[in-house]
Formats: sequence, structure tokens, C-alpha cells
Amino acid sequence: MDALPAYDPYDPAHLADPYPAYRRLRDDDPVHLHAGRGGDPDFYVLSRFADIWDAVRRPDLFSSAHGLTFRNEITDLGLAPTIVMLDPPVHTRLRGLVGAAFTPRRVAALEDELRTFVRGRIEFIERKAADGADVDLHRDFSSPVPTFVLGRLLGIPEADRARFDPWVSALTRLQNEGFAVNGIGDAAGAVAEMFEYFSGVIAQRRADPQDDLLGALVAAELDGARLTDWDILGFCFVMVAGGNDTTGNLISHGVMLLDGDHRARERLIAEPALIPGALLEFLRLESSVQGLARWTTEPLTVDGVAVPAGVKVLMLFGSGNRDEREFGPDADRLDITRDIKRHLGFSSGVHFCIGSHLARLQARIAFEELLARQPHLGVDVAAGQRLHSSFTRGWVSLPATAVRPA
Repeated sequence: MDALPAYDPYDPAHLADPYPAYRRLRDDDPVHLHAGRGGDPDFYVLSRFADIWDAVRRPDLFSSAHGLTFRNEITDLGLAPTIVMLDPPVHTRLRGLVGAAFTPRRVAALEDELRTFVRGRIEFIERKAADGADVDLHRDFSSPVPTFVLGRLLGIPEADRARFDPWVSALTRLQNEGFAVNGIGDAAGAVAEMFEYFSGVIAQRRADPQDDLLGALVAAELDGARLTDWDILGFCFVMVAGGNDTTGNLISHGVMLLDGDHRARERLIAEPALIPGALLEFLRLESSVQGLARWTTEPLTVDGVAVPAGVKVLMLFGSGNRDEREFGPDADRLDITRDIKRHLGFSSGVHFCIGSHLARLQARIAFEELLARQPHLGVDVAAGQRLHSSFTRGWVSLPATAVRPA
């Protein structure tokens, strides 16, 4: 047991490579009680796929209504709950209303414009390489893709999109720091500015409907019910905090994984029809969301361990997605043709990621274009800077290598 490192979500060394500690949890301590720090309460950790899969599909036992981190960010920070912090039946009604506006058809309609944008970003990094400048895959390519899509989808005028970047940075920083009180800093001002901006846009859409997602959310109706302004603002919060960083990190991790397995990369170059399945494998191996917490509503037993009512339980998606009990003895190995019957990359149950179709579209187009234009682009992982987060696995910076100039 001492051969593998201990699990410690507060330790930067653990966050840099958490997978050995995850294996130790799965094998020896699958329902782990961890001591909280910095004001966090003690919390339990589920690390095996089957336990997590069952738990996230039981919101009656594992509630989202006390926040998704180690603490209760709703009461600690005075946040009004968004759709991801609600349980049925309220969550069911709200998700139905949002789903009526945020349709696969609306997302698919972005494909041509998104492909043009992705090609433009590839041309941008080619020009940088031609000029002898350093290229950062994450900053110059992966991260701008979802920022563009969110701005376009939410109907932010092009002249206002420069304001969007600091909002994205602020919300993702809050999320990555677990909504820690001492981590708010200037992020609170940026969040307030974003809410003020979107409140104005929502008012405009109510007065003058437009054919964008905000306009559709304003008009959405289910059994005579409509979304309130806060419902729509909360959904914008979720889209920015939950959909921007995660999609950019999926793209960057996919490039990283292929750069570590050139045979897999060559096969994807030759058979681009395999890209959609490969994306799920990237997300399984490097889950953008490593884990989210739930609150137990009653005493229960998980894997033979008694868990009391009224405690936080971290669903460690990043561990479950590498569980040999679910994915076989090669669960730690990239296999772009793996038959993935179920996974936790988008969670499961009532809180299955509502933007999964949008994330898959963005990543698919990014890889179709990148592998066609820059098939052997690589990354310098050692020189990269990872996010310091117990919940999100990703990058702040990831230098690119072998970029072919335009």
C-alpha cells in the first residue's frame, strides 16, 4: 500500500499527477474519509466507477442542493442556486425549460461558423510559428474555441466580446479554487459585471426577441411556465464556468495524448471518422471535471462503509473513469477504438452535462481541422502550467511544438 502516494486534493504535487493516488483509493480505500483543511469540513471520497455511477443517479440520497465543492458555497458565499445546484422536482422543471431552448439543432447550426473560426485560429498559430514566435496550444487555440462559441451562442455582439474573456477567467478561477472565500478577490467584481451585462441583454430580449440562445431562453415555455431572469442568469453562469474551461481542456488533453501515442495519431489522421469515439477516450483518460461533491440526505452504506447523513461526498470522476473494474486491465492506456459503453466524463443521471452535445461538436471540429492542417503538432508538457484545482484538470499554458509554418 505504501508503494503508491496518498490522496491529497490540497497538494500541488498530487494535483499534477493524481492517478497513482486514485488507484490506491480504488484498491484499498474506495470510500475514503478525508480531513478537510482551510475551513472545509471532513468529506468522503468515492473512487470506484460503480459506486460513483450509482450515487450520481440517486439525487434523493446524494443531493446537489448544498453546493458541489467541499464546503456549502451557496450559504458560505450567499450564492443563489443555479441549475447544477438543484434537485428534482425543481431541477427537472428547470432543465426541461432550458432544454427546450438549448437544443441539438441550435448547437448544430453553429458548425459552419465554428469551423471557419477554428481554421482562423490554426492560421494564427501558423503565422506565429512563421514569425519565430512561441505558440501556446491552450492559450492560442484550445481555449479561444469555447470562448468564441459561448459568445456567439449567447448573442454577445462582436464589439462586446472582448469583455467576455475576463468574465470567463473570473468564473473559472472561482470554480477551480472551489469557491473558496479567500479565492474570490477581484473575481467578485468581474462576476457582478457579467451579471449586470446579461441582465441588460435579457431585458432587451424580453422587449425585442432575437434568434439566439438568450432569446430562446426568454421565450421557452413548458406547461405554461417560463424561466425567470435569475434562471437565465444562472444558466449563463453554468455555461461559462462549466462549459468553457472544460471544453478547452478536452482539446488540449487530446493533443497531449496523441503526441504521446503517435500510432494512434497516425490512425486518426488516416481515419478521421474515428474522431468522435476518440474524444470520449480522451475525456475518459483526462476528465476535465475530476470530481464534484454531493450531500447525503440520510445514513447509507457504500461498498460496506457506513456514511452518515449530512456530509459531503466527493464523486471522483477522474478515478472512476480509469477504474480497471469497468474498463479492463488497460484502463490507463489510450485506445481510440475502445468500446465505451458508459463513462463519467459528462457525469450521469439527472445532472448529465446539458452541454455535452456542444462540447463534442467543438472538440470534433477542432481535431478534424487540426489533424488535417497540423497533423504532427505536439506539446511540451514539462514546460506547461497546469491548473491548481481539486475539481478541474486542465491547463493555464501548454506550449506547442512542431508547428508547421503557413
